[in-house]
Amino acid sequence: MILEIKDLLTPEELIRLQGLAKSVRFVDGRATNPGFGQKVNLQADPNDAATAEVSKLVNAALARSREFVDFALPKKIAPPLLARYTPGMQYGPHADAALLPMPKGPLRSDVSATVFLNDPATYEGGELVLHFGARSIAMKAPAGGAIVYPSTTLHEVAPVRSGERLVVITFIESFVVDEHHRSILFELGEVSALEGEKMHWASRMRLEVVRQNLTRRWSSGQ
Repeated sequence: MILEIKDLLTPEELIRLQGLAKSVRFVDGRATNPGFGQKVNLQADPNDAATAEVSKLVNAALARSREFVDFALPKKIAPPLLARYTPGMQYGPHADAALLPMPKGPLRSDVSATVFLNDPATYEGGELVLHFGARSIAMKAPAGGAIVYPSTTLHEVAPVRSGERLVVITFIESFVVDEHHRSILFELGEVSALEGEKMHWASRMRLEVVRQNLTRRWSSGQ
């Protein structure tokens, strides 16, 4: 399942992040995947002070998003990282690393998120392409929007033909490891949110008991 969040960032957060993207120091993106020749992009230097502010702003936006929290059921979130693509840059088909090194121990990537910082009309190419067997889906979100998807998905960033693609990426370790279980819980939550006022209270509570008990059963715990 793929989740699109149109307005993850507030207008003020978006303006601030766009400003930080102009001042932050970028380094070769292959620093985090040196053995992959089809990764051609720029990433914010993790030692730049602006990188910490980018991470803080995006983390706050994710934490207050009910859609994101219900979809990802986040246990840990990797520090969000600003990435830049200019004409000719791309990130060929790849799988996200299953375990990401973190100061307090590795983070298992269950869910991946891309937050878009500029209007898709300002650049050509640069689509996030998700591959599902013989079918591929090419996607761009509006500025301030996000696309969230299982980290198990084969995906790529199509070559940028003109303009500039600015995004923030992050990876999430979920309380619920199995993506099919997460999808079921998300759908149950959506039904409850959309139809709850129309349902008899007792029926709504029975549905909520099922959702919470399945979350307990499928959760990996602390």
